[in-house]
Amino acid sequence: MQKAQVIAGAIIFGLIVVALAGSRMFVSVPAGHVAVATFFGEVVNTPFREGLHFPVNPLYSWYYYDARQRTIKEEAEVPSQDQLKTKMDVSVIFRVNGNMAPQILQETGDARQVVEVHLVPRLRSVLREQGKSIQRAEDFFLEDTQERLQSALEDGLVEIESQGIEIINVLIRDITLPASLQRQIELKKEREQEVEKQKAELERFRTEQQQLIAAAEAEKEAATLEAERRRLIADAQAYEINALNDAIADNPAYVQLQALEALKSISKDPSSKIYFMDGNSSSPLPLMNIGDPLITGK
Repeated sequence: MQKAQVIAGAIIFGLIVVALAGSRMFVSVPAGHVAVATFFGEVVNTPFREGLHFPVNPLYSWYYYDARQRTIKEEAEVPSQDQLKTKMDVSVIFRVNGNMAPQILQETGDARQVVEVHLVPRLRSVLREQGKSIQRAEDFFLEDTQERLQSALEDGLVEIESQGIEIINVLIRDITLPASLQRQIELKKEREQEVEKQKAELERFRTEQQQLIAAAEAEKEAATLEAERRRLIADAQAYEINALNDAIADNPAYVQLQALEALKSISKDPSSKIYFMDGNSSSPLPLMNIGDPLITGK
């Protein structure tokens, strides 16, 4: 009876061992990941890609690495040659090189450790090194400075690819200048705005003065034209008078004729007076007023 119990226990134990061993004879690697196996602490040099792998040594221990693209954000104070520290926010897009996952495990550790040990320190170091080449803190805002800095960051991080990190892109997200420098820049902008305002006011005043000058010149021109018109009229009238005087001087009969016409017109008026004319004179002269009571006796 006891022998049968021992045999039954051995069979059950064997089944359990087989079941456990069977469950460890395959491994399923998630999408975008790489698995690395160790056998009693020794790293297996061949990485296991995503998917189901069967059979595998049931005595393997497994480590998983996310080989998809990831982004880390880093803030660092970067000193420039003027001894001012500018805060920079930088994003690095990277991924773990799945082919080097066994090396990463052997030399560094898991994916988190490889970022902390290699990527972040190298990024900070390159930022500080590049800051030394920048003369003034405000130069960080220059387009060519940012382009040069980004290019230097990408080149400076290339060396960590030998550690199993593939750099895809480096982005400068934000630049924050020292508070004292920000205030100086704000004051400078305020002064520039005030100068532009004064320029605009000066231009407006200049425009108004030009308009006044143009109006005055137009009035002067109009007055000149009016004076010229009056002069021409006066010259024409003087010419007519001179011509008439010349005609009268050359034709005494014309004066007598005009005098007779005048007397004719006077005679039609009952209250008019009658004058005797000197026929030998070139102009009528009053010799006697017939209508005068002193002469008529009335």
